[in-house]
Amino acid sequence: MANKIKIHINTFLKNYLLEVAKTIGPIIIFVIILHFLIIRMPTEILLKFFLGALMVVVGLNLFLKGISISILPIGEKIGSTIPKRHSVIIVLIVGFIVGFAITIAEPDVRVLASQVDLVSDGGINRHILSTFIGIGIGLFLLIALIRIFKNIPIIYILFSGYLIILALSFFVPPEFIPVSFDAGGVTTGPLTVPFIMSLGIGLVSILGGKSRLSDGFGLIGIASIGPVITVMILGVIFG
Repeated sequence: MANKIKIHINTFLKNYLLEVAKTIGPIIIFVIILHFLIIRMPTEILLKFFLGALMVVVGLNLFLKGISISILPIGEKIGSTIPKRHSVIIVLIVGFIVGFAITIAEPDVRVLASQVDLVSDGGINRHILSTFIGIGIGLFLLIALIRIFKNIPIIYILFSGYLIILALSFFVPPEFIPVSFDAGGVTTGPLTVPFIMSLGIGLVSILGGKSRLSDGFGLIGIASIGPVITVMILGVIFG
């Protein structure tokens, strides 16, 4: 028994160290090379970097481990269970709520909202910005789910979404346009992506005649259009 536990721990440590090397190792090596060849940072700053890198390594790996053992199974379970017991309307409502809630909790969204609030001196409130980003994800996740139910080609959704973005860009204040596209980018973070993907795969798995490959994916691409549009609308309101 003791030998099995020891083998399990050794395997876990090897995999953990390998994951650490893949995620943060190249950045650390690059910074060290820059330090000795070009920058020559003060020792205090370099030590802070190493301490911060260690915290990032531990936190990121624990976060990703938590995602794999909790968020992924729960998302797939929700996607595969609700359609069996409830109507399509309920599924769409749940999809909107889940998309909104998971986006508000997304760390990347919080960082963007805080930075925009800081740079704009409070002119663009971070809570309002986060809310509009969440609404955008929720609405377009709902549209993505409708696409699965109605078997609508994804190209139609993408083309229509970016056509709306193009039209709105003529009415939005210039400073809001880059924020809008960054809002679409930050929603593809480590919390939102696995949950939405697992939700879609779980949903497709119980719909007869659906392809898990063609219909289970693409939800992220569609959903990320939403924040661009809603933040542009926010810009029109502020403008």
